Amino acid sequence: MVPVSQTLNELRSEIDEIDAALHDLVMRRTALVEQIGAVKPPGRPALRPAREAEILRNLMDRHQGAFPPAALSRMWREMISALTRLQGPFAVAVYAPDDQRGFWDLARDHYGSATPMQAANSSLAVLRLVAEGSATVGVLPWPEDDDPDPWWRYLFTADAKSPRIIARLPFLARAGREEVEAMAIAALPLEETGDDRTLLGIELREDMSRGRLKDSLEAAGLPPLQLRTFHLPGGAGSVHLTEVEAFVGPDDPRLAALYQRLGEALVRLLPIGTYATPIGLARRG
Repeated sequence: MVPVSQTLNELRSEIDEIDAALHDLVMRRTALVEQIGAVKPPGRPALRPAREAEILRNLMDRHQGAFPPAALSRMWREMISALTRLQGPFAVAVYAPDDQRGFWDLARDHYGSATPMQAANSSLAVLRLVAEGSATVGVLPWPEDDDPDPWWRYLFTADAKSPRIIARLPFLARAGREEVEAMAIAALPLEETGDDRTLLGIELREDMSRGRLKDSLEAAGLPPLQLRTFHLPGGAGSVHLTEVEAFVGPDDPRLAALYQRLGEALVRLLPIGTYATPIGLARRG
């Protein structure tokens, strides 16, 4: 009979070999990222939320065995964030008032434990840090109807340098666990992954019932998954955040159809963000 200690030593030796192989692959991946950075056109952002989502989806599709998917996702998020920092400045501003530190933990999980982060006590402070370039990404609370001054209304601009919604956090939804939910913003071009949701900003000169607005959206081929409304002070109209399924670019013909349906009541209509549908979101409803 082979001694147990010898069997354990053999197994541990194999683990050491695997660790060395994993380390070699991480170093090889780093070298490839450095090569990509060297040939990437000037001004091309290092942060690519759509690409990151595709990588994690592929991992989850092929994953087998007892290793927890959440831990696997966290490993790759740490690696992706570290390699993003190699390509240029990368910092995160987080909405994190004293009584709501869950957003800080969520940002750490997604953007890496070594990524520079700055806590802000208001959503507007996060927006300002991203807009002025002090932070690459901002993490903000999921929009709610009862917000007295919703942060998303400040994204209603066609300026290409304005921040846009780029992600919904957490990206890997864990069944049976109540989690803080957030949105991430950054001044990046919107990209599609093939399984996305788009946030449309709609500003109207007058108040309009949700039922009427929903009917207009559906008639234009943009049935809303969620709808948030804010009535502008002094009866100056209303702004609406509408979440729709799939990627909707600024030239999508459905936007033109919606523009016609809303007519003179419409002040502006534009996509203010898109995000890759998180893994497991459908199961959570």
